[in-house]
Amino acid sequence: MLAARKFSLAFASYVEMSKKYEIHSGRRIVSTQYSVSALQAAVDYVRSFGTSADEIRRLGIDSVSWRGARFSAVLVPVEPTLPLPPTTS
Repeated sequence: MLAARKFSLAFASYVEMSKKYEIHSGRRIVSTQYSVSALQAAVDYVRSFGTSADEIRRLGIDSVSWRGARFSAVLVPVEPTLPLPPTTS
């Protein structure tokens, strides 16, 4: 029998705080990450290759270096949501 999955309030607050970042390598967009900061998004992307934290060099508030490659994170602008048109009954 499978146990019911509990909803974590800590996870809910993390999701609300997350923003969408594009990870760039040079002029190319190599990934999209949800994270709480640009630096954390870049670190998370490089860590997804299975690297340890001591292999990653932090270059600034939005970029890291790993094995000679530089990765930077750019915040994706949020598209404005348009109000729905009124419905008639």
